[in-house]
Amino acid sequence: MRTPVLLTLLLPLALATPLHAQDLATTCHASSSYDVTIRPDSVLFDRPSPAPLRVELSHGSLQVDGAKVPLNAEDQDRLSLFERDLRALVPKVKVVADHGVDIAVQGLRDESAGLGLDAGTRAQMAQKLAAESTSLKQRIAASQSTHDWQGSMADQVIDQVAGDLLPLVAGALGQQAIDAATSGDLQAAGALRDRAADLATQLEPRMRQRMQQLRPQVLALCPTVRQLVSLQQGVRDNHGRTLDLIDLGQ
Repeated sequence: MRTPVLLTLLLPLALATPLHAQDLATTCHASSSYDVTIRPDSVLFDRPSPAPLRVELSHGSLQVDGAKVPLNAEDQDRLSLFERDLRALVPKVKVVADHGVDIAVQGLRDESAGLGLDAGTRAQMAQKLAAESTSLKQRIAASQSTHDWQGSMADQVIDQVAGDLLPLVAGALGQQAIDAATSGDLQAAGALRDRAADLATQLEPRMRQRMQQLRPQVLALCPTVRQLVSLQQGVRDNHGRTLDLIDLGQ
């Protein structure tokens, strides 16, 4: 399975954010069949299949499936630059990811503002949003591997931020609808049920639309991704296979 490159953390990373209407995975047209882990002294690319399964870069040296690969001076320089540029990309990707969290949290604040929620529910929402934002940003800061995310970061951000809040909002609106119906105001009760239904079905598309704000930041990273693709070209393992750690589509 090919993984889009750039926004979960790096290679199948940050760009690995399918945002539907504006699919960031197509922004740089880059993909990888590997997961990537940034280690203190090396960078590891691994996948379950096909071979090679493990490619490790360390200061211009190359190991493929545990075997050291002899390199000429040019290939050593290429891989040294590849590792350097990949490491330099990590904090930039994390900045984009943090911004994605901010967008998701602000989006939920905006969505909830017009729902007429009671003060208690608003206070609970504010507390949960703050906690989710802190948790996600800590997770992003600590992450050094695409294995930490197992899929699209954008999906996980939206799911985590919205997952605890939607039941809270739906419960509050449902109770308001019951209260309105009990008091005989069937029109208000119907309007509240419609509002809850709209939130349940339309929140995710609206949140994904908001995520389009990330596009300029992702575009700014594309030249580095293209440079990484260029640097890996021509380097082969002991079986004559090209590395192909990142593929660049058309």
